[in-house]
Amino acid sequence: MTMPELRFVLAVVLAAALDVAANLLLARSHGFTRRGPALGALALVGLAFTCLAYATRGMDLAVAYAMWGGFGILGTSLGGWALLGQRLTASAWLGMLLLVAGIAALHLA
Repeated sequence: MTMPELRFVLAVVLAAALDVAANLLLARSHGFTRRGPALGALALVGLAFTCLAYATRGMDLAVAYAMWGGFGILGTSLGGWALLGQRLTASAWLGMLLLVAGIAALHLA
């Protein structure tokens, strides 16, 4: 696999950022009982998949999806910690470090 063009990598990063925002709105929707955050979450997930689909034009699906998932997990974990007051254990921090290393390895492969 050749190194993907920057625009496709940026599309994956944007997809992950939209996914993180959707996940944080999902937490605010209280199980879809609050209409505004729930609809916002659904809209952002749709936009995230649109960006991911664009990214697959220039990079392998396996790499794009793994990067999207890794960045999404990382961003959602950090967002929950920073914005929602959720606690992260030492093993959670280690897991996030391993995620970053894995994403870097995928991107360089």
